[in-house]
Amino acid sequence: MTQVGIPRGGSDFPLGATWDSSGVNFALFSANATKVELCLFDPTGRKETDRIALPEYTHQVWHGYFPWIRPGQLYGYRVHGPYAPKEGHRFNPNKFVLDPYALELRGKLRWHDALFGYKIGHGKGDLSFDKRDSANYMPKCVVVDPAHTWGSDVRPDTPWSKTVIYEAHVKGMTARNTDLPQKIRGTFEGLADRATIDHLLKLGVTAVELLPVQSFFDDRHLTDRGLTNFWGYNTLGFFAPAPRYLTPNGAIHEFKLMVRRLHEAGIEVIMDVVYNHTAEGNELGPTLSFRGIDNASYYILADDPRHYYDTTGCGNSLDLRHGRVLQMVMDSLRYWVEECHVDGFRFDLATTLGREREAFDMNSVFLEATRQDPVLSRVKLIAEPWDTGPDGYQLGNFPPGWAEWNDSYRDTVRAFWKGEPGVAGDLAGGLLGSADRFERLGRRPWASVNFVTAHDGFTLTDLVSYNDKHNEANGEDNQDGHDHNLSWNCGVEGPTDDETIIALRDRQRRNIITTLLISQGTPMMLMGDERGRSQHGNNNAYCQDEEYNWLDWELDGEGNRDFEDFVTGVVAVRRSRALLQAEAFYHATEQPRFAGEAHWLRPDGQKMGAEDWENDARALTLQLTMPGEQMLILLNSEAEPVQFALPEARATGWRIVVDTARAIAAAHPDETASQGEVEVESRAILVLESVDA
Repeated sequence: MTQVGIPRGGSDFPLGATWDSSGVNFALFSANATKVELCLFDPTGRKETDRIALPEYTHQVWHGYFPWIRPGQLYGYRVHGPYAPKEGHRFNPNKFVLDPYALELRGKLRWHDALFGYKIGHGKGDLSFDKRDSANYMPKCVVVDPAHTWGSDVRPDTPWSKTVIYEAHVKGMTARNTDLPQKIRGTFEGLADRATIDHLLKLGVTAVELLPVQSFFDDRHLTDRGLTNFWGYNTLGFFAPAPRYLTPNGAIHEFKLMVRRLHEAGIEVIMDVVYNHTAEGNELGPTLSFRGIDNASYYILADDPRHYYDTTGCGNSLDLRHGRVLQMVMDSLRYWVEECHVDGFRFDLATTLGREREAFDMNSVFLEATRQDPVLSRVKLIAEPWDTGPDGYQLGNFPPGWAEWNDSYRDTVRAFWKGEPGVAGDLAGGLLGSADRFERLGRRPWASVNFVTAHDGFTLTDLVSYNDKHNEANGEDNQDGHDHNLSWNCGVEGPTDDETIIALRDRQRRNIITTLLISQGTPMMLMGDERGRSQHGNNNAYCQDEEYNWLDWELDGEGNRDFEDFVTGVVAVRRSRALLQAEAFYHATEQPRFAGEAHWLRPDGQKMGAEDWENDARALTLQLTMPGEQMLILLNSEAEPVQFALPEARATGWRIVVDTARAIAAAHPDETASQGEVEVESRAILVLESVDA
């Protein structure tokens, strides 16, 4: 290797590799390193052409300016310092490490024992020291010119109360769409295609929530079994797009194109992000980036610094109490908002981000930082409000401005339609936005992100087709995934030709999706539920890059085509009725700041009393009223039809908006129900609205 030139001192800000049209400034934080070497590679990424020590160290940042380097240059680092695991230090300059601020990665991670800082199989375990060079097995960072022409891109800025989220996977969304050119199937460009966007527009969703798209890697135990980390919750590069979602020789502009085209259609982009842990795992994991740059700064270490304090179940937890780690996360979030125009984030295992080690704190440094940040405080922020640490379940405890995945809502809706006893009271709360959880500190119903299915768990079709999980394909002896699914197979486990069971399953699907879309709060649907996607009973398909994890664009089967039309109709009903998009919580009396009321009635039309809630109610009416609008939601989870008395309408009568028994869902209905009473079929929902005089 020959050094091309002599670097100048450059600047300790900004971190990362920054092209300024004349050269590139490299800056890497490490409080405990003794030397940092910049490694340059040829275009193939196989040959290291230069290795140069960064000349300056300012404010715990190693930096240098290189006038001869241009965008497209492949690079990475070797970081020198003590290898002292018992003191929390794991420096090993034989290990090539990625820049945490890299804007693009090229190449694949190829699993090899050389990736580990210690000698695998050695008697001293991770206390030993491995001298093998890992560069040949690592992807490389790329110097990027971030310039991009956004033209007239305008954020949709959809109000929370009008938001309908569609959780999707970049590859899963388009991999089976044979109308797309092969090279863009399963990529950001595939998502940007008109056919994909037209499907989202037809459904009526206002936002796509994408499973992780920041750079992640397949776990070794998966690749050894011929599997992949399909979901992507194994992040290592928080600024770089996952290369697997780019076309050959593609770059970040493909992600930006996707965002722009979705925005043109009025659809927001929400990123599922994983800042709670990294792909490096526990103390026996590989040295890929943070561990080799400054292990003691980036991670929360246990009382024995050789180990990690892990509240994620993934081996490590990032230390967001450390100023530089917090800075990295905040810089990353702002990058995706300001440079890539995303509209919000869903934070995986967000309780970890709000911890002060043992305890969750609403006023933790990260949550306070996002609250006051002039960029991040103006986008959609969604917490997965739990982790695996002490007191990790924090549903309802995130600060104002945040929304939260409501798994309690999920379980309640599943239980009610399965026919479980004693859940009517919880269902009533869920239908009205879970005020018991969220009505405090000025929070609104939209803070509850309601879902019944998500990537983690059964699809909607499997929820009504399987009593038990069937995860054998994952190679973990069916021990992985949740056991408490609150699912019901309607009489037969798995696929069946029995028309009676098929009809019941279809009705149950309509009941569940209707409940979701008429509930106050923010509804989230799972990709493919509208088309009957099944994972064959696998409720933890995180490692399955298979057709059943991909959206079916052929839409085989009349039943699934009819169901998609029904879902589209219910979404249209929701989006066209102010009563279903409340800006504040409904109560039984008129509220000072909101003129809406909600009353629960028995089937005989009388108001529900305490004893009625205690008597295992399975048939009940929700009456919603505001000036000029009135709506009745009649729910019957009984196995037999139930007669419902209808209260007097404010106008001339009642009109049927949704009937799950007859698969009716119409934003502009013309069918009128009788004035006095109506029969609701077994296991069905009837939604009525008052008819203007």
